[in-house]
Amino acid sequence: MHDNFETEPAVLKAKITGETARIHWHELQKFYAAGAVIEVVAGLDLVEVAYAFAIDDKALVGGWLQSGQVQRVEDARASHWHQQSAELWAVVVSPWVLVQDKHIH
Repeated sequence: MHDNFETEPAVLKAKITGETARIHWHELQKFYAAGAVIEVVAGLDLVEVAYAFAIDDKALVGGWLQSGQVQRVEDARASHWHQQSAELWAVVVSPWVLVQDKHIH
């Protein structure tokens, strides 16, 4: 990341917010096949999670991973989204694509 982001978190958060968009699951399948799609539970703020990934906050991200609030998309979830032609919120924090379904069925 650019050095300025370390001293100005608001700049990085604004950048992440600007890059967050709704996308259909079908458009994410190649990233899912590569193991690069991370699901963020609806209760967390997608931008805050993306920010933690971007600054490599190991403690915060590790806690979410351990609690299951952030995890690689499971096959059953991917299948459900595929069948539903789901539209998700997504943002790229290379090499990951973070997704969030705010309409859990």
